[in-house]
Amino acid sequence: MPPPAVAVSVDLVLLTLRAGRLCVLLTGRPDAEVWTLPGGFVDGDEDLDRAAARQLTRLTGVTSTGHLEQLRTYGGPHRGPRVSGVSVAYLALLPDLPGTVPSQAGPVWWRPVDEVELDGDAGTGRSRRSEQDLAPDHRRIVADGVERARAKLEYTPLAAAFCEDEFTLADLRRVYEAAWGVALDPPNFRRKVLSTPGFVVALGRRTSTRGGGRPAELYRRGMATALHPPLLRRSV
Repeated sequence: MPPPAVAVSVDLVLLTLRAGRLCVLLTGRPDAEVWTLPGGFVDGDEDLDRAAARQLTRLTGVTSTGHLEQLRTYGGPHRGPRVSGVSVAYLALLPDLPGTVPSQAGPVWWRPVDEVELDGDAGTGRSRRSEQDLAPDHRRIVADGVERARAKLEYTPLAAAFCEDEFTLADLRRVYEAAWGVALDPPNFRRKVLSTPGFVVALGRRTSTRGGGRPAELYRRGMATALHPPLLRRSV
């Protein structure tokens, strides 16, 4: 008896900040009722990580991934009409990308994650309605990806992946505020970041004084791979 045919694809939960909001990249016509996550099938001669990086470049033109990690594997007969389908989802985090993404895979659009319909059973505890709905299985993938990103901001320096190479502490704080959906106290945030070894490194330079504002000190990401102590959502 021949082995069953299984289609393997990668789906990308690509998150970035736009106008201070955490957004996810979706694909579909502007007037479509159902949108999907961007992705595609894995070629027979490539591994999963390479397939995810290839799809990211094909979709956005971006060759520097910023942060790309495997999220989870999803499967079931509902994913394909003739074969069982397995999707390996990846979480990608990038600095602020332009509103128009030069995709080679058809129309792609940014949607704020708080406007995307998420299943109540996907860890959100609530259900929402948006003008464009996600395919049912993709709602769960987005929910898992967003929660992974939010949780990792507590224990890792991942927030810097949303920033440019040089950033201010206000830039970094806005990442946390957008991802967590809360307003943070600037002095308390500054104290916690600067007291966390290896989180950021001061560059000894400040921003320009355009507009008459006080120049802010510039930083880059440090060498830490984990934050000790963590920046817990309930304590910042």
